[in-house]
Amino acid sequence: MSDLGSSAVAELPLFPLSTVLLPGGRMGLRIFERRYLDLIRDTMRNQQSFGVVWLAEGGAEVLKPGERQATLAQIGTEAHIADWDQLPDGLLGVVVEGGRRFQLASARQDDTGLYIGEVSWLTEQEDVALPSRSTELHELLQQLGDHPHVQRLGMQLNVETAGALANSLAQLLPLPAADAYQILGIDAPLARLDALHDILDALSS
Repeated sequence: MSDLGSSAVAELPLFPLSTVLLPGGRMGLRIFERRYLDLIRDTMRNQQSFGVVWLAEGGAEVLKPGERQATLAQIGTEAHIADWDQLPDGLLGVVVEGGRRFQLASARQDDTGLYIGEVSWLTEQEDVALPSRSTELHELLQQLGDHPHVQRLGMQLNVETAGALANSLAQLLPLPAADAYQILGIDAPLARLDALHDILDALSS
């Protein structure tokens, strides 16, 4: 898991989700709450980023009156808007791509209910070449690339390093969010890939 080695503290608007965004991964979002419409507008206008954090303990993405506040995971991922469009139902759809990982020190809500996090960027280890034992996982990623949903996301799947392969598969496969979060929290690229292999073995047994 992450040793929490990190750099300078920054403030980052947060988008809590029931799924996990990994570095280099992409996901589509349907935007309808005013606080997030404003967030996306400001992000595109100012060419900035925001943070995606997993809602631990099964918190709701949209809080109803009287519901408790969300429990935000300790580690999150910087999100950049890669594409956007108006969906058939009239809502705003955006595709975000994961950037740097961060450690969430604290979070507060502004007047609109938007979470603002105090974060520090995690120090990343240099990625390493794919080991020979990763052949099947690499082939699986290429097969996923033929799926129409994956093609719409426009993810870069020509990966040749262990960490990138683990991140891409953990993003695209229908893993439990807790398993994807486990992958997100591992610093060493080979350890991340080995953990994914163990998770897939456990799910298939």
